[in-house]
Amino acid sequence: MCGIVGFIGKKEAAPLLVEGLKRLEYRGYDSAGIATLPDGKIERRRAEGKIINLENTLNERPTAGTIGIGHTRWATHGIPNETNAHPHATERVAVVHNGIIENFQELRAELVEKGFTPHSETDSEVVPLLITSYLNEGVSPIEAVKTTLKRLDGAFALGIIFAGEDDLLIGARRGSPLAVGFGEGEMYLGSDAMALAPLTKKIAYLDEGDWVVLKRDQVTFYNEDDQEVSREIRETAMSGALIGKGEHRHYMLKEIFEQPQVIGDTLASFFNPTAQTISMPDFPFDLATIPRITIVACGTSFYAGLVAKYWIEQYARIGVEIDVASEFRYREAPMEKGGLSLFISQSGETADTLAALRYAKSQDQHIMSIVNVPESSMERESHAVLHTHAGPEIGVASTKAFTTQLTVLACFSIALAKAKGAIDPTLEARLCKSIAEVPARVTEILNHDESLRDIAHSVAEARDVLYLGRGASFPIAMEGALKLKEISYIHAEGYAAGEMKHGPIALIDESVPVIVLAPSDSNFEKTASNTQEVVARGGRVIFMADKQGCEKMADHSMASVAMPDVEPFVAPILYSIPVQLLAYHVAVHKGTDVDQPRNLAKSVTVE
Repeated sequence: MCGIVGFIGKKEAAPLLVEGLKRLEYRGYDSAGIATLPDGKIERRRAEGKIINLENTLNERPTAGTIGIGHTRWATHGIPNETNAHPHATERVAVVHNGIIENFQELRAELVEKGFTPHSETDSEVVPLLITSYLNEGVSPIEAVKTTLKRLDGAFALGIIFAGEDDLLIGARRGSPLAVGFGEGEMYLGSDAMALAPLTKKIAYLDEGDWVVLKRDQVTFYNEDDQEVSREIRETAMSGALIGKGEHRHYMLKEIFEQPQVIGDTLASFFNPTAQTISMPDFPFDLATIPRITIVACGTSFYAGLVAKYWIEQYARIGVEIDVASEFRYREAPMEKGGLSLFISQSGETADTLAALRYAKSQDQHIMSIVNVPESSMERESHAVLHTHAGPEIGVASTKAFTTQLTVLACFSIALAKAKGAIDPTLEARLCKSIAEVPARVTEILNHDESLRDIAHSVAEARDVLYLGRGASFPIAMEGALKLKEISYIHAEGYAAGEMKHGPIALIDESVPVIVLAPSDSNFEKTASNTQEVVARGGRVIFMADKQGCEKMADHSMASVAMPDVEPFVAPILYSIPVQLLAYHVAVHKGTDVDQPRNLAKSVTVE
């Protein structure tokens, strides 16, 4: 989603701003821009599309100044073009904005009546216009911002600079994250630690409703009541190096191939190799007394949660409710007191998931989050947190973040089942052994890359693709379909294989590839039977199973992918890998933008 970076110091601002924006590319964007103050006057450089277009603009028309703000925009109000790109400005003030100003139409009408002329279609432009209206009344920049913030409804993070004020940068946060970075004679503003990592490791996060006044040698935080407050300065562990693709063509492929390592890193947090047991950190609640679990997430993280529902109900014998965050928060669901609400998010900043978290908190729930980004909003607002250790994920389509989420959820399911007395030591040992073997089994699967590339050629010609699975493979079928949709733009759907006869089988003909996920579990024979129904209607089946399963279905498959023979418990993690690789190779064959697919953002920080 949109990204903010700001700088005030003694160096030239423009190169630092562009560098910070590059580190925010992973969030997804349609346009980019910066504003600086050469000779005290506001100058902007903006460009539609990728940051390279902004760099070309800056090469043609450089801008100087030791203070500035920058932005990558993902369009909400107004089409993605240069006019709607940030920063938005008047002669007196320039602003970058993440989020949505919900009452912008009312404010816009008021400003037009006062004689202001908006030049964009965005909600964001009302902010510099409103600040300017107060400046014109003779108030100071700080007072103008303070008054403006009281008028804004919605979720936002703001970065603001003023003409003639080369030692003043203001930030504000309501709903969207914002961080301050500390340097020697210079200060920074950023949407997250990633933007600031090469500049400083000293970070302070704005709390909800905070605003901050930055000068070269001074930082002053204010809360939503405009009272001066202090905020903790912490050392961030985020690496200062730009993330490279290494030998890989795309970030997505690099991240797929990093999965053996990051799954191993994540396992190391929970698995004791000497005792061959799973242990959780100390929680401020007792797992043994949890009566019910609610899982809330969005997108790929939702599918990770759906796999966890199968695991928890089967092994821990606790009822699990799961919902997408954007629906859950509006259902006003009754929640059993003392229940555990589990929130899953790669970024820890997903707007709908955060809102759902706050609702659950108001319902006397224990709050646990699974996040990949330390120091995120979700972590700070949870009673307990479990970290995935995927490292920065740059590709918009989640790969290693998903499998590390599954890894954490698998470990948690074992620990929960043990705490509940629902599994005996023999089953516990078997499950622990299977999860410990996952990194090595993932490495084996990655050796199928070439065969999956060959299969992708036939899939790339399809208009529609179906993915089928049963049990815990059903969410992986939906995740596989999502991956294909996200990066190749081919229509794809994931179904529970047993549901085919209830409608989707009408779609089957010789032009429809059907990817079947069939690990050797209690559902294998039923999945095989559903596959034969597809074949009988001309469907082209790509069968993913262990060697024995592939041999059984050899006469019914257009192609097969032989998977390792593993404990069914860990099959969802492993079967995620070939569906990722298949989607990747289909997208490459079609020539789409794999790492930054159209219309998508890495971190969705608005509703």
